[in-house]
Amino acid sequence: MTKTPMTIQGSDKLKEELQERKTKLRPQIVQAIAEARAHGDLKENAEYHAAREQQSFNEGRIRDIEAKLSNATVIDVTNVDAAGKVVFGATVKIYNVNSEETFVYRIVGEDEADIKSGLISINSPIARALIGKSEDDVASCDAPGGEIEYEILSVSYV
Repeated sequence: MTKTPMTIQGSDKLKEELQERKTKLRPQIVQAIAEARAHGDLKENAEYHAAREQQSFNEGRIRDIEAKLSNATVIDVTNVDAAGKVVFGATVKIYNVNSEETFVYRIVGEDEADIKSGLISINSPIARALIGKSEDDVASCDAPGGEIEYEILSVSYV
C-alpha cells in the first residue's frame, strides 16, 4: 500500500477521534445494546437494531482511522528546508489574478482538507499548480470555469 502524506495536526486529530471512539463511544454503545436486550424480543426491538447499527458504524470508523494512521507518512513542515518553495504542509497566500481576490491556503493530506478552514488537499488542482513554485511566481490552474492564474504572495512553514 502507498503511504499518504499527513500533517502532524491531522495525525493528532485522527488519534483524538480514535481515542474518543474506543474509550467513550464504544462502551456507551455496548451499554445501549445491553439495555435494549433487556427489553425482550430482539426481532421487533428498534432500540436494539439502532444500537447495533451505531456499533457497526463506530467499529467501521475505528478500522478506517487505524488504516489511515498506519498508511500515513507524518510530515512536520517546520523541519522541512524547502528554500521558500511551496511544499506539502506549507501555508500559501495567493492572489487570484482573474477575480482580484486574496486567499490563504495550507496544503494538507486528502483526509485533512477543509476548504472553509483554508485547508486544501495536496491532490487538488490549486495545490498541484502551486507545488514547487516560489514567492512572486504565477501558477496556472485549470478549473471548470477556465484557467485561473494565481500569484504567490508569500510561503510560510508553520
